[in-house]
Amino acid sequence: MMTEDRNVRIEIPSKAARILDRLMNAGHEAYVVGGCVRDSLLGIEPHDWDITTSARPEAVKALFKKTVDTGLKHGTVTVLLQGEGFEVTTYRVDGAYKDGRHPEKVTFTSSLAEDLRRRDFTINAMAYNDRDGLVDLFGGQKDLEEGLIRAVGCPRERFSEDALRIMRAVRFAARFGFRIEEKTREAAASMAGNLKLVSAERIRAELDALLVSPHPEMLRDLYEMGITAVFLPEFDLCMETPQVNPHHMYTVGEHTIQSIRGVAPDLTLRLTMLLHDFGKPAARTTDSRGIDHFWGHPEISEKISRDILRRLRYDNRTRDRVLKLVLCHDDILRLTEAGIRRYMVKIGPDLFPLLLQVKAADIRAQSMYMRAQKESILLRAGILYERVARRGDCVRMADLAVKGEDLIRAGMEPGPRMGEVLKAMFEEVLENPRHNTRSWLLERFGEEISEKPPGKQGQ
Repeated sequence: MMTEDRNVRIEIPSKAARILDRLMNAGHEAYVVGGCVRDSLLGIEPHDWDITTSARPEAVKALFKKTVDTGLKHGTVTVLLQGEGFEVTTYRVDGAYKDGRHPEKVTFTSSLAEDLRRRDFTINAMAYNDRDGLVDLFGGQKDLEEGLIRAVGCPRERFSEDALRIMRAVRFAARFGFRIEEKTREAAASMAGNLKLVSAERIRAELDALLVSPHPEMLRDLYEMGITAVFLPEFDLCMETPQVNPHHMYTVGEHTIQSIRGVAPDLTLRLTMLLHDFGKPAARTTDSRGIDHFWGHPEISEKISRDILRRLRYDNRTRDRVLKLVLCHDDILRLTEAGIRRYMVKIGPDLFPLLLQVKAADIRAQSMYMRAQKESILLRAGILYERVARRGDCVRMADLAVKGEDLIRAGMEPGPRMGEVLKAMFEEVLENPRHNTRSWLLERFGEEISEKPPGKQGQ
């Protein structure tokens, strides 16, 4: 295998280059390493420039004025140059892994080869500096050219060191449109159960990255490799649930995959499409003609999704938004401007355009039966929404022209009735947004405002 290629040239940012130069001028080896090398070779602008060096952490700290002890135990120091941080890590060899994630000990080494040997995949195990060119001991450049995700050395050893690498293999394949090398795939599938050792937060991060990747359909690989069975068994049930119904042509799981592909790479949208039909296996009934029905599945999906989103430690905002979309994805929209305004109140004005995208993707992942009619209805809903949004119609109580203080100034006493009057005013402007003016509403609801509450009559 190729070791050094001086014909390769990577444009290293000036600050990272300064760090390399200072380390090398002090007699140490230093290279940019890992993802930044991989992305540069692919023509992708790297987000981070990590540096590996033969210098020990204390030597790195002595060479630079501003450093942060990011992870001295593992040899990592963050060097700060003009407010920008660069992780500089000493060459190391990891000891035995007993928890499927952390090595029991880390030993520093003077060998770049030993450091690269511990990395996960060949495409992430390349180093570069301008003096030596590309250092590629495991065929990473060739695997990039052939579109392969291959473990460095023995796949079982790499996956036993950190079980999350099992998901990372699929995630990298989804990001770059690569395939997983056969022995690497076999090892990942056979060791998928070790993902039980990995925290929910780390699994969630990998799932998110896969979902918003250019190839979210590689969820199918997670299923085929037995990975979803460990952290998302609900998806396996969907993959195994048929939909014998004129409106469908896929299993629930395949429909899910196709619908994920049908929305933009936005996490809220793709999580919604992942979860929107998780209630179908439980809701499925088959009538006397052999036709499957899934009545009530949005409510069941919402309940199952709530449990999954908590289990995978999603933040409250993401949970709330996704759950609303899951619950409402199959709702029938009333095709009037007032109907659209009322639905915007129900789901939230900011979520309504996302709901239209969810519905469109759901339709495109179904059979052709009645598709033109469904898409026509959705198109009409979109046109109505654009009108409402363009005019800025009142769809929030906060946008109502009359406030509580207006009612008090008009002679109304604070209390529950004030809320009832404001709600009635809101209902009025949902039907006719032109009435959302202070003068019109105070005149229209004058009697209700001046009416004395019970117990106050004649006092």
